[in-house]
Amino acid sequence: MLRWLWLTAVVIGLDQLSKWAALAYLPYAVPQPLFPGLNFTLVYNTGAAFSFLSQADGWQRWLFVGLAVVVSGVLVAWLMRLEAHERWTGAAIALILGGALGNALDRVLRGHVIDFIDLYYHQWHWPAFNLADSAITLGAALLIARTLFARQSQPGAADQ
Repeated sequence: MLRWLWLTAVVIGLDQLSKWAALAYLPYAVPQPLFPGLNFTLVYNTGAAFSFLSQADGWQRWLFVGLAVVVSGVLVAWLMRLEAHERWTGAAIALILGGALGNALDRVLRGHVIDFIDLYYHQWHWPAFNLADSAITLGAALLIARTLFARQSQPGAADQ
């Protein structure tokens, strides 16, 4: 099932390309409206999800890189153990892996993660995120859906 690593590579490539474009074309912290409910707003996140630990003294950078490396190793091992019929699980793991590595690459190269997608409703804003975060979320949703809706009577039926 390592054949799913192409999807991981696509996620990393698109994520890094979109972050390069955000750096090249967006002013820092100035919302650029696309349409109601969506801005592009370039921000840097030195923390984790929802800026967790973003105010720490810099040690969190390497903690999150190390965590991404460990989680990526576990995901690759899981991917290697999948059977051919577990396609949805393979896709989900590849998405999560690509997102984790895309954000880890930011931390290694820049010391922070580049976020730029700003969803909002009236005055309520979801924390800014990026394509890597979206891939992780989609992959996790696929894993949850696969688990919740798998037919127990037919092994692998949810992946077919």
